[in-house]
Amino acid sequence: MGCRVTKSNQLQLKTCDPANVSLLSVNMNQHQTLYFSWFLSHAAATAMRAALLIQRWYRQYAARLEMRRRCTWNIFQSIEYSGQQDHIKLYNFFGYLMDHFTSASSQRNLVSQMFRESDVFQDVEWERQFCYKDIEVPDVYGGPHLSFPLTVSTVTELVDAFKNKQKLHARYVLQLLGKTWTLLRLMPNISHVCSCKHTEITICGDLHGHLEDLLLIFYKNGFPSAERPYVFNGDFVDRGKESMEILLVLFAFLLLYPLDVHLNRGNHEDHIVNLRYGFTKEVLGKYPVHGKMILKLLQKIFSCLPLATVIDQKVLILHGGISDKTDLNLIAKLDRRRFVSALRPLTRREADGDEEDVSAGRRRVQSLTHGLTGRSRQELPRHSLHSGSGLTGRPGQELHSGSGLTGRPRQELHSGSGLTGRPRQELHSGSGLTGRPGQELHSGSGLTGRSVDEELRERRRLAGLSLSSNSQLDSAEVLESDAEEWKQIVDVLWSDPMSQNGCVPNEVRGGGCYWGPDVTQEVLDRHKLKLLIRSHECKQEGYEFCHNGRVLTIFSASNYYDVGSNRGAYIRLGPDLIPHFKQFQASRSTRELTLRQSVGRTERSALQALRMQLFTHTSALIREFQEYDPQCTGVISVKHWAEAVEKVLRLSLPWRVLRAQLVTSTQDGMLNYQHWLNQLSVIQTHTEIANTGLLETLYKHHSNLESIFRMIDTDHSGLISLEEFHQTWRLLSSHLQTVISDEAIAELADSIDFNKDGSIDINEFMEAFRLVEQCRGVGEDEPAPE
Repeated sequence: MGCRVTKSNQLQLKTCDPANVSLLSVNMNQHQTLYFSWFLSHAAATAMRAALLIQRWYRQYAARLEMRRRCTWNIFQSIEYSGQQDHIKLYNFFGYLMDHFTSASSQRNLVSQMFRESDVFQDVEWERQFCYKDIEVPDVYGGPHLSFPLTVSTVTELVDAFKNKQKLHARYVLQLLGKTWTLLRLMPNISHVCSCKHTEITICGDLHGHLEDLLLIFYKNGFPSAERPYVFNGDFVDRGKESMEILLVLFAFLLLYPLDVHLNRGNHEDHIVNLRYGFTKEVLGKYPVHGKMILKLLQKIFSCLPLATVIDQKVLILHGGISDKTDLNLIAKLDRRRFVSALRPLTRREADGDEEDVSAGRRRVQSLTHGLTGRSRQELPRHSLHSGSGLTGRPGQELHSGSGLTGRPRQELHSGSGLTGRPRQELHSGSGLTGRPGQELHSGSGLTGRSVDEELRERRRLAGLSLSSNSQLDSAEVLESDAEEWKQIVDVLWSDPMSQNGCVPNEVRGGGCYWGPDVTQEVLDRHKLKLLIRSHECKQEGYEFCHNGRVLTIFSASNYYDVGSNRGAYIRLGPDLIPHFKQFQASRSTRELTLRQSVGRTERSALQALRMQLFTHTSALIREFQEYDPQCTGVISVKHWAEAVEKVLRLSLPWRVLRAQLVTSTQDGMLNYQHWLNQLSVIQTHTEIANTGLLETLYKHHSNLESIFRMIDTDHSGLISLEEFHQTWRLLSSHLQTVISDEAIAELADSIDFNKDGSIDINEFMEAFRLVEQCRGVGEDEPAPE
């Protein structure tokens, strides 16, 4: 068979022609290129849209978390400042009693002993009183041993011992404190430090008993030494559980390197403040035998701490802040040792150095806040805690017990004295207080129609005190020069910056002032300074600039409010005087949490604290809700609920935002407030008292009661008699302008005196009436899963 060429074969031959194959390949490549180009552009556009959607979702998610975090921060800080304000108001009230009353017979030492400083001795007599040589260290003691002069190895072993939860023996504690006191007495009010080209100065803020934070700083930055100087900017004690260990470590390094370790005094280096915030209780718990002696010596040491540190004549470091009256030259010359507590000025008797018991004479209690300068009280704006000013915003609230710093007290008695300035208090049935439902109690209600003398007599009757026969206002007159010095110290220890210009009373804390950028510029320029470094305020990131970068806040206690609530930080300052920040978080469990878990954990803790605040104000809330519910329907709007809660608690919180976390159910924007208050009752107590009104008063003023108890317990035995217990409640009821029946107090005392020995253990009493919130759900305290 021959080979025939058909049309089919011809076509195949043409197709197989190399030229045609090449042309077809080119066409296919062009189509593929166009298709892939279209596909890639379409995929890129889709990916971009997806990325934008993810980015928008994440920003919304992060914004919600940030809003929750700021709201949580507001709750914690508002409650903290409210507690400080209550403490100062209570102290001012007692001071007012001291101004106008003397103790009568059996109550002779009741009020006066609260303000009595340590017995007045010359320095040599003090050294003999605190002699440690008679205290023996038993052979079974396994803690660290100290020998003086201290060496680097000895101090390092002390730090390691505290890290391993060991306790230093009381003999060594007194020996160390005694040598520290001797050294501090020789130091100036303002320490001056010079940096050299190869030296960085480390500056730490508040530690507040958080030993773990101090140890972490030393781990990251190294121990203090001649090559590595440190400045610790006050508030070493209170709140945390290891304040004593922090003091001993810092004092040991101070003795080892007196030219390279600098300690500034904070507002918590004050024995009156320590009564409320835990340090007194900590010392007595760790050293039950020698605790009283240790506390007396610490009281002397705190008054000897320098007030400020200046680096290279350019950087000022102090604890709180300044005011428009701050004068570093005056601060450098005043005798700081006379101001054992910054909560009150000196009387003429103390200023003259009278060695007679200073508690026997009355004194004029001045306000810790100033008179307004340049702006009226009504112009004080409302602030947000995260607006950079650190204000909680309770404008116009007067905490004064007097007229300010000089002159006679005002005729009207401010709320700081606990006598007037508060609306009449109607005491309803079931409140545990005397009087018929809806009847105003004229004995103790602070009636405005009553004269000052009548009011004083009524206050005296309620407090169980007699009016002094020679209670002229000049009897304990404060010298003008002493008042001015006291003002300087209060500003240094208590003040906070604000974003607005001016200088106004710090009525949120109750002490010092708020100062603005214009004051910062004027004071720093007048003293030829560039930067002010202060502490005193907890910051979420551990530090914060304000006032155009001329004021820097540093805070070194991480997890201050709760685990995960904030970072700690410290500053390294070189010869260029440019601050470099080192942040840290001491808790390992916190570092393992995601952002969502950390925010959720702290939010639950803050809401728990807030619910306890609401629970303790149940009666006041009911009265306020009923104002918005004249028809007694038991239902009010969410708007009225938020307004009523703010009027009662005065915490300046975004209640409508918090409503979702605090109120479980509403219907058509209306709230059944009685049902909501019943839900708050999940907060359980450790004991039961039939008198619910007295119980509520006890919980509401739990911290004030503990402060009074510890003031009365002058021998630090931890026990008070039943008579002192009754007197405590009389003072508290006078301060609150309410009348609490003796029968109710007797019932309370009988329920606590378990062994019927006629005395009450303070710690057991306070623990028995500590609020505990029951678990709201299984695993609620655990971090929520992602």
